[in-house]
Amino acid sequence: MAKEKQENRVFENETGVQGQYKNWFLDYASYVILERAVPAIEDGLKPVQRRILHAMKEMDDGRFNKVANIIGQSMQYHPHGDASIGDALVNLGQKDLLIETQGNWGDVRTGDEAAASRYIEARLSKFALEVAFNHKTTEWQLSYDGRKNEPVTLPMKFPLLLAQGADGIAVGLSTKILPHNFCELIEASIKCLRGKKFELYPDFQTAGMIDVANYNDGKRGGKVRVRAHVEELDKKTLVIRDVPYGVTTTQLMESITKANDQGKIKIKKVTDVTAAAVEIQIDLAPGISPDITIDALYAFTDCEVSISPNACVIVNNKPHFLTAHELLTVSTENTKALLKKELEIKLAELEDKWHYTSLEKIFFEEKIYKELEQKHATWDAVIEAIDKAFTPFKKKLKRAIEREDILKLTEKPVRRIYRLDINELNEQIKSIEAEIKQVKFDLENLTDFAVAYFDMLLKKFGKGRERKTEIKEFDTIQVKHVAIANTKLYLNRAEGFIGTGLKKDEFLCECSDYDDIIAFTKGGTMKVVKVSDKVFIGKDIIHAAVFQKNDERTTYNMIYLDGKSGVSYAKRFNVTGVTREKEYDLTKGTEKSKVHYFTANLNGEAEVVKIILSPNCSARIKELDFFFEELEIKGRSSMGNQVTKYPIKTVKLKEAGRSTLAGRKLWFDDKFGRLNAEEKGQYLGSFEDEKIIVFYHDGSYELTDTELTQRFEPDKIALIEKFDPEKIISAVYLDADKQQYNIKRFKIETTTLKTQFAFIKEGEGNRLEAVTTEPEPILEVQSGRGQTIRKAKFKVAKMVEVMGWKAVGAKLTDYNKTIEMQWEQKHRDDKGQPELFG
Repeated sequence: MAKEKQENRVFENETGVQGQYKNWFLDYASYVILERAVPAIEDGLKPVQRRILHAMKEMDDGRFNKVANIIGQSMQYHPHGDASIGDALVNLGQKDLLIETQGNWGDVRTGDEAAASRYIEARLSKFALEVAFNHKTTEWQLSYDGRKNEPVTLPMKFPLLLAQGADGIAVGLSTKILPHNFCELIEASIKCLRGKKFELYPDFQTAGMIDVANYNDGKRGGKVRVRAHVEELDKKTLVIRDVPYGVTTTQLMESITKANDQGKIKIKKVTDVTAAAVEIQIDLAPGISPDITIDALYAFTDCEVSISPNACVIVNNKPHFLTAHELLTVSTENTKALLKKELEIKLAELEDKWHYTSLEKIFFEEKIYKELEQKHATWDAVIEAIDKAFTPFKKKLKRAIEREDILKLTEKPVRRIYRLDINELNEQIKSIEAEIKQVKFDLENLTDFAVAYFDMLLKKFGKGRERKTEIKEFDTIQVKHVAIANTKLYLNRAEGFIGTGLKKDEFLCECSDYDDIIAFTKGGTMKVVKVSDKVFIGKDIIHAAVFQKNDERTTYNMIYLDGKSGVSYAKRFNVTGVTREKEYDLTKGTEKSKVHYFTANLNGEAEVVKIILSPNCSARIKELDFFFEELEIKGRSSMGNQVTKYPIKTVKLKEAGRSTLAGRKLWFDDKFGRLNAEEKGQYLGSFEDEKIIVFYHDGSYELTDTELTQRFEPDKIALIEKFDPEKIISAVYLDADKQQYNIKRFKIETTTLKTQFAFIKEGEGNRLEAVTTEPEPILEVQSGRGQTIRKAKFKVAKMVEVMGWKAVGAKLTDYNKTIEMQWEQKHRDDKGQPELFG
């Protein structure tokens, strides 16, 4: 009885929740990892994909098959429903690599689903038949029901896993391998075989742009940023030409609409006009900058997404995390091993063929077949007699004669004996020997053979598979700079509150949810806070505004009283960086300290103020002027300079000040097409109210301001510099209609900003060749090739008069495709004047 109870207790432990968790859940987790979610490193396929391809190979007759039939055939090998097989098959077909499709297979760009399986058809592509199948080199196993054989892995002679990519979520882990470019993978495989370094970066069917700075070779923890191309159609319209990987046009439009509803961007409408190519049109709200909107689209919508690769694969029945380099190296070595195995099989077959053909030749040439006409007691005696007749010739053979060889010879029809052509057999043997020699050579030079194989794949299947995704380094978009002012900020000065919910109080400004607010109080304290519904700063707020971090131009002028000594001080300071929510004391921090006067000056202006002292003080002069320009700009914690030791009654503005700061120095970063003050790229100059002029290769120019949020396309720019209306522009352009180069000199007469004006003759094929603003430019022209090169120099200022900006110009020379033009390089002398070399 006791024994029976103990057995029942053991059974309960095994079948209870604890027992199930210990045993069954572990089995389930292992099954999902190994049999469903994670691809094998050998062929880069998940089991369902492998079984689909095997089923399609069994059905393959060169014609298309209904997908419904393929699903049915695959179910003989895959122990799951038709839906999972159908989804996996459509996914394979949409990758456009192993499967050739017919019918409506959906669109990964728009998210449209494929038609029902009974309406669409598929067959294996020629590429798949080339790289994925070889019955002789395939390792086989029984299917789940034991009725059929299926491949353990396909003999894949190509880095399929990196070409197609893979996604899968298993128990406790996931895999995300990004797709790479077909041609680049083959070229990398060749470099790998040669022992050379190679680089691999993702490439997507959906095109777009990718920043691979943090790709980290596909390791866990790496990241890529993917963007759609957003173009400015005109000042009121933007067009999106593609979608980021993993994002559909529907999702993209929904994210844009959501950002608009939340006030992060301002648009009138968004329209999807996608047909053969992706095209989403965005109509901007009146007065909204297209450049800022493009940045905002990248910052707040799915026009930019981040993807974190996580290359997990099955190696020896265990999940491993590898890099893209490791995956390609393993695949390349696997391909090399498969090619070696194929060559060894081919060599064995050729040697068998040579052996039998040599036997056949001897059999008929030496008339050994006549032993068949002799009267032997038994068939075994006949076989023995034939074997004995071969004895003198066995030294010529490469291996022993087996009974099966003789039986095969005796099965030859009699008519073959009479029609025998010994010369033909000799030719066959020579041909076989040549093939054997070539196969042995390939085995000895296996690396070269593998390289030739990859070259063949590239030439045969590489056309039309060039890179679609542009590799580009992205600039960092500051969310605060591009966020639309979508909320109103209010201020209660007396009580010391700021917030968006104080709608009954004083309106301060419009701001965005991402802004910080800086505020100053009468007691001489300062605080920076996040925009919120209601936040306490301190009683008697005297100034509040949107805070710009690292702003070195906004200067605060202040006169305050030190409560302990009674002395008043003046100071000028910047606030470039602070800790949010922390209170800073701008005075000496003593009790009863207070601010007499305070101004915020966006461009470092320094005013003149009149200080009126208390009439009861002992000072002889009760009024005095104070000049802020005499103060040096220091940090916020500085004490300042003493103004007076007498009590001050009031401080009034006497005269508005001018800026005491030098002009803002700007650079043009031709990598990102951005203006900046961080000394990145080409120095443009020091700016106060001046403009920038941009000349484009299409023969137009544009005047623009110094707003840092502007976007330029560096590839389209011929020249960008600080605008001087007195400078004369010298330009050479191609007149394609007359097949000649024209030259002109002119001044800029237009004043409209951010509008392009064409200054060369309009016509198809016309383009700007050279442009400069140097006062006395010298143009170097070179034509011809090799030993027939001719060079000429033109002093442009002396040969061409200044004309109107719309003028056609004068002929310089006839068009020649070998002509190259450039302005002679100059340097500056000690006085800063341009000086010609030589």
